Amino acid sequence: MDFREIIADKYRDILLNYLKDQSEQSLYSSQKFSRKSIEHMISPEEIISIHKQLIVDLFPDMQPEIAHSFDILLEVMVGYGFALREHQNLKHIQQELRSEMEIAANVQKTLLGTSIPNIDCLDIGAISVPAKHMNGDYHHFVQDENNSVSIAIADVIGKGLPAALCMSMIKYAMDSLPENRMNPKDVLENLNRVVEQNVDLTMFITMFYGIYDTEKHVFSYASAGHEPCLFYNAESAEFTELPAKGLLLGIEKKTKYRQYERTVDVGDMIILMSDGVTECRTEDGFIERESLLELIKKFIHLDAQDIVTSVYKELEKMQDLQLRDDFTLIIFKRKV
Repeated sequence: MDFREIIADKYRDILLNYLKDQSEQSLYSSQKFSRKSIEHMISPEEIISIHKQLIVDLFPDMQPEIAHSFDILLEVMVGYGFALREHQNLKHIQQELRSEMEIAANVQKTLLGTSIPNIDCLDIGAISVPAKHMNGDYHHFVQDENNSVSIAIADVIGKGLPAALCMSMIKYAMDSLPENRMNPKDVLENLNRVVEQNVDLTMFITMFYGIYDTEKHVFSYASAGHEPCLFYNAESAEFTELPAKGLLLGIEKKTKYRQYERTVDVGDMIILMSDGVTECRTEDGFIERESLLELIKKFIHLDAQDIVTSVYKELEKMQDLQLRDDFTLIIFKRKV
């Protein structure tokens, strides 16, 4: 007995039981039968065909028109059968893609992984959360032999796999930079040439690169169209934007970038972010800059890592736990 015959016998039992007593148990059995039929890819038209044959066998004296009416139902259900098979195929493809994306996300996390430097005079906190599987934001710390700390933060305007591939390219381009060309403006100029030659014109990349000198307590930085960096002055308890202008990476091959400096005193903070922080949206629209600053002030007594984590959680709640863009927030806080 093949599988179709087993299905027909099972359906016959369900039908006979229901015709006998019209019980809820018989109806429940038919629901389970339906789920099993879908699992074994039994099409709706096959079920109708089985039903018609059983009815003809059970009621041989039935008017022919009633039996013929099932032919119309059978043809109607053919379209449902095609749709069901297409749905099952798409579901299988979706599961494969989801699995591949999870693998790719884990690979990206490994390739782009960075650790926060442990510096006596600095308290550093960082959080980066992708809106989807792949992260279109990138940040990377480098600590040199003089204990100066470099920080790169970049953002591809876009999401998903293309953005992630761009971030991987940026990371390896940075790794290949000559060690005697590590001033912020030089870093951006080198990366700009790489991006201009290797990235499609439809992909836009912003980047901020800074170096904190732990002896002079001076922060040198340059920006390629990235979200403005904030500076918190502990003495006045005020926030200001650190001035920085520069063209996005890859727009013009010969672009020159300007380098800036800022002295950092005890208690001062440097706050770097992607536009996923400043462009958080709720049902009422974009979150105002003042609201973000109030959140930072709310947690300013905490360690840097606790600040970025707490701000992220608050903004996540305001967006109903659904990020609309990749989120990266980094804080440098001078301790001594």
